[in-house]
Amino acid sequence: MTRRSEALQLFVDTAFVAYDQFAQAPESRRSILQIFEALETAGEERPGLGTRLPVCDHLDRALAVETKQNSLHRVVDRFKEIEPLLEWRRRSNYDGSASANFVDSHANAMIIGPGGLEERRDVWLGVTLLAPNVRYPDHDHAPEEVYLVLSDGEFRQGEGAWFSPGIGGSFYNPPEIKHAMHSLDAPLFAFWALLAERPARTRPFSDQTTQGN
Repeated sequence: MTRRSEALQLFVDTAFVAYDQFAQAPESRRSILQIFEALETAGEERPGLGTRLPVCDHLDRALAVETKQNSLHRVVDRFKEIEPLLEWRRRSNYDGSASANFVDSHANAMIIGPGGLEERRDVWLGVTLLAPNVRYPDHDHAPEEVYLVLSDGEFRQGEGAWFSPGIGGSFYNPPEIKHAMHSLDAPLFAFWALLAERPARTRPFSDQTTQGN
C-alpha cells in the first residue's frame, strides 16, 4: 500500500478539518466529503522541485492569518511545511478580463493532483496567490470546485456581483461556471479542491495541468 510522507499526510488531515468546519453549503459538503474520502487512499508521491516565482515574496504576508480559528492556523502551519517543495507556476492562457499586472503578480501551485506532490487525476488540491490589487481572469472548467479562502479578497461567479468570503470563507463552484477573483490592498491566498469525476472538456490548467486554477 502506498503511504504518504508525514508532512503531506498532516497537511491533508488539517485541510480536511478546516474544510469540514467552513464548507457548510450542501453541495460544498458533498464534494468535500467525496474528495477527502478519495484522499484516504494515497497516490504516487513525487519529489517536489521547490520552484518559486517573484510574487511568492508576498506569501508570508498572505499567510499571516488574523483569526481565532485554530483550524486555519493549523492548516497554514502544515502548508508552510510542504510549501518549499511546491512548483509555483503562472497561468499562461487568459483574456482581457485580467488586470494589466496579472502575469507577474499571481501564482498557482498544485499540492495533490496532476503534477502535484502526489500525482493523481481523480481529485486536485491546490492554492492560488495574488499580489495586492490583481484581477484574476474569468475562467471555467469541467470539475466542480470548493474554495477555502484565507485572506480578504473578492470573488465572482457567472455574471453575479462580486462577493467577499472573508478569512475562512468557503464557497462552491458548479461545473463549467465562469468565475474570477481579485485581491484588494493585501495579497489574496486561497485553497481550491476539485472533484474530477469525469474527463474535463476544458481544464482549469492551461498548457500544463500544473499551470494554475
